[in-house]
Formats: sequence, structure tokens, C-alpha cells
Amino acid sequence: VLAHKEKINEGFTKQYNVNDLVYYEAFKSSEAVIKREKQIKGWKRAWKLELIEKDNPTWKDLYDEL
Repeated sequence: VLAHKEKINEGFTKQYNVNDLVYYEAFKSSEAVIKREKQIKGWKRAWKLELIEKDNPTWKDLYDEL
């Protein structure tokens, strides 16, 4: 998460200047993380927005909660 926040790696967060962590899930294995990430990336934008707003309707930066 820190690498994304500080834009250390090339990718979406760096390209689009994304700074806030508005949604996250915890997993015990990297395999489970990758599977879930691919699942969510395949969703429609409206579904992704609904997922975020269900638990974080104000789009608060959740980084400090980690």
C-alpha cells in the first residue's frame, strides 16, 4: 500500500495521481489477493463504486487504519 501511496511503482495510481485508499480487503495468501483483484477488475464501474460506498460512503482515506 505504501508503494502505491508514494507512487514508487509505475501503474494506475501513479499515472492517474490516485492518493487515497478508499477500500481494502485482507487475505491470508497472495493467491487469494490476486484472485480477488482479478475478479474486481472484471466488474462494471458501478459495481466497484457500490462496493466502496457500502462501507465508506464519504470516501475517507483509510490508509491510517492499516
